[in-house]
Amino acid sequence: MITVKSLDFRYANSGKHAVNDMSFEIGKGEIFGFLGPSGAGKTTVQRLIIGLLRNYGGSIEVMGKERKSWNKDFFESIGVAFDFPNLFLKLSAGENLKLIGSYYRNKPADIKGLLDRVGLLPDINTRTENFSKGMKMRLNFVRAIMHQPELLFLDEPTSGLDPVNAHIIKEIILEEKCKGRTIFLTTHNMTVAEQLCDRVAFVNEGKIVATDSPKNLMVQFGKPRLKVEYLKDKLLLNQEFDLGGLGNNVAFQDLLRTSVIKTMHSAEATLEEIFIQLTGRNLL
Repeated sequence: MITVKSLDFRYANSGKHAVNDMSFEIGKGEIFGFLGPSGAGKTTVQRLIIGLLRNYGGSIEVMGKERKSWNKDFFESIGVAFDFPNLFLKLSAGENLKLIGSYYRNKPADIKGLLDRVGLLPDINTRTENFSKGMKMRLNFVRAIMHQPELLFLDEPTSGLDPVNAHIIKEIILEEKCKGRTIFLTTHNMTVAEQLCDRVAFVNEGKIVATDSPKNLMVQFGKPRLKVEYLKDKLLLNQEFDLGGLGNNVAFQDLLRTSVIKTMHSAEATLEEIFIQLTGRNLL
């Protein structure tokens, strides 16, 4: 669905690259995560692919065609939800969706159903100027998916949401993937990336420093060790063992026989730990 080769971009009057010789591919039906701190270049790349920024170097091919060669038909096939919702504040939730929906050839079939799914149906007639950020984020998400686009661009889709509503949005994203949609997701929330993404790219200072599935990255950069948490003499203790030769480890076998095991898991690195290890930067 997307092939980017040697992408380069600088903002006007900037002395450095916002995007520097970046290449990657996103397959049809894939959720691809762009992960990194603010200012890493994530949103810039999304805006270049969408067409909000131009004059780039390199190549951006979307759905088999160079981005520069697309006309306005391109926007029929994509849905966009940025971290800062751009809504008509004097219009109600329903009026916002009706107006935006009128721009597309593929008209939204069930606006009320979508609003109900994200918990906004009771507010269908409420002006969005009275919405909280979380409500605006949910409405913005509905706006992005309501015309059933082939390609979705989501920027921090769970930002400002409580755990219940964040869970609903993540469920819908996975449902969109099951329908064959391709999803380009940018975030600095590693938990969201781990739960949703088929593959992730770590972005730092305009460059990709690593790309793979979350699981492969966590195994690659994790320690081949087993962490065991156990009770002994009413104390909660923990101990680590090398995975190699674990079946013949006398101390491990003795622990299993003599203690109450509370938790046991391998010591994969978290995505955040991997990012810090590769770049020396925190995801803030």
